[in-house]
Amino acid sequence: MSDTQRHEPDRRLDDLVHAADLDGLVRMIDDRCGAGDWPGLLRLRDRARAAVATGRQLWPAATLAEYRLALLAPPHFVAVVLDESDGMSGRFTLGPLSEVAAQDHSWAELGPELSLGPRAAFVAHERVVRGELLVEPDLPAVLDIPAELQGWEPAYAVATYSENGAEFPSPDLADDWSEVDPVDGAEVLDDDVELAVQQLVEPWLTSSNGRAEVVCVAGGIEEVLGAVGVRRARVAPLEPADAIAWLAWAGASGGAHGRRRGAASGRFGAWWVLGALADVLDDWPVDPDELGRLANELDWYRWDAFEPTVGWTLQLAVEDDEESVAWAITAADAT
Repeated sequence: MSDTQRHEPDRRLDDLVHAADLDGLVRMIDDRCGAGDWPGLLRLRDRARAAVATGRQLWPAATLAEYRLALLAPPHFVAVVLDESDGMSGRFTLGPLSEVAAQDHSWAELGPELSLGPRAAFVAHERVVRGELLVEPDLPAVLDIPAELQGWEPAYAVATYSENGAEFPSPDLADDWSEVDPVDGAEVLDDDVELAVQQLVEPWLTSSNGRAEVVCVAGGIEEVLGAVGVRRARVAPLEPADAIAWLAWAGASGGAHGRRRGAASGRFGAWWVLGALADVLDDWPVDPDELGRLANELDWYRWDAFEPTVGWTLQLAVEDDEESVAWAITAADAT
């Protein structure tokens, strides 16, 4: 068990657990956080979790204690709740514990405390997304993308976690709209982009009410929007970095009801979609400079059919002038 001080006397805690007093446990969590009693908070997490096996529904207390430890505690205690051996840590928290812990703990602080498994790799990549320059990271090859931001990447939109909540901002996008006239009859092409987009927003599709579709045609923006089936449409040009930030936001999100995967997963998903658009997935991992060059050679737009935006939405149109190919990406998940 992770709590090395499990057998310390803690009669008040034991009484609350025995009585399944969830309100009392939440108050105790607040008190122990305020006092910086991290060993006591860890005991609470472990005893509340163990009580579930006896029929006491104390998962909310165990989850809150675990979340607070990841967010607020010193690195040693963060490492305990990031331990992967029990398979239970972080199952019900507001966000993945790797992302929660990475908000206010540097890799320089956490790295020496963590065993180098997949969760440690995600913590490191979460720190990368937040701008930390890692010094000679020795990481498992969980995400086959560089552990440093590239010059062509955006400033990603990251979550903000607090003791009792979280905010998940979306990136700011251009709204310089112009109407286009969709054209019917373009040749529809097969490629790997739709599968890549489905993987990007997988929680929207499998754990919520979402849908995702990609249409690829020989032609340009007017032809691909015609192939989508809309009669009226408008587009707003995007900088490649802004489009990448939007893709990463979608990949980090759980949508309306799915489990959030975190900014590190979102960044990887955005890179994978870029690889599909550039037709280089067979050569993965790709050269970062080459992928950036390919991304900047494409023309990016947000698009809609003059409908209101509801819930979680990703509507990108991408045009490759050199190859005379265009894609319309639609992913949405309603509240």
